[in-house]
Amino acid sequence: MKFFTTFIAVFITTLSVYGQRSIAQTLDQFNRNSIPYAQAEELSSNTKIILLDARELKEYQISHLPNAIWVGYNTFDITKVVSKLPNKKQEIVVYCSVGVRSEDIAENLKTKGYSNVKNLYGGIFEWKNKGNIVVDTLGNPTEKVHAYSKQWARLLTNGEKILN
Repeated sequence: MKFFTTFIAVFITTLSVYGQRSIAQTLDQFNRNSIPYAQAEELSSNTKIILLDARELKEYQISHLPNAIWVGYNTFDITKVVSKLPNKKQEIVVYCSVGVRSEDIAENLKTKGYSNVKNLYGGIFEWKNKGNIVVDTLGNPTEKVHAYSKQWARLLTNGEKILN
């Protein structure tokens, strides 16, 4: 019985991921909307915003938003962020692939007293889909974007999808 229950849970989760037809549907399904969204257009005109990349290091190394600071997800350490960003009123925008992992990290920052934290709507996928620049580890523009998985890659419509 336990095997059957586990199988059904995995099957439903797989269907829900494959069933995502848009970033909006993905965010509606997986996010709690506990953190306000920032739109890509807001970032391009404000250079004072701190950008935190909540993806894994291999994703960040393929490409990231210009001037983003990598904080990771599975290895996220709030004490390192607090030591690097002592101004808890500074505007911070956290992003990941589409905005699911970044919501978790933003919630963590909020519990530590950061009062001006937002989640980038659609993450790096929406950023790139709108034609914005991503950079490699040397700061050079690139078309490559880590697509996270084959299922999530469908949400990235602009740029070269990297899976590894």
